[in-house]
Amino acid sequence: MADNATFLLPVVAAALIDGEGRVLLQQRPPGRAMAGLWEFPGGKIEARESPEQALIRELEEELGIVLAADALVATAFASAALDTRHLLLLLYAVRHWTGEPQALEATALAWVRPADMPAFPMPHADRPLVDALVRLLRD
Repeated sequence: MADNATFLLPVVAAALIDGEGRVLLQQRPPGRAMAGLWEFPGGKIEARESPEQALIRELEEELGIVLAADALVATAFASAALDTRHLLLLLYAVRHWTGEPQALEATALAWVRPADMPAFPMPHADRPLVDALVRLLRD
């Protein structure tokens, strides 16, 4: 068995929440793993990056938006087995950013109410995060 550093795959994701309580989902492009599925924007944490630094970088690369670290609110996490690794997915809620999100790396973007997300095909690891968002935005 590999050591934990090579076994775990830490990933960060954002629930960008607009003024109407909708959350931004992006559709994975063709040619990538899980193409066509809808997911929360984000990505892998690089060496020597904090989760917050990684998410700020990923959102700028994927959506062209800018945000401050204090705009990130740790909200939920999910844990899921992959082929040879184990995914640890950290979700942050974000209500304030600069710029209009654009699909720079995704096929499409959609603003969706959490209660409507089960209708969107999503990676298995994202499903527990949807439940957390439903609870968060209901309160």
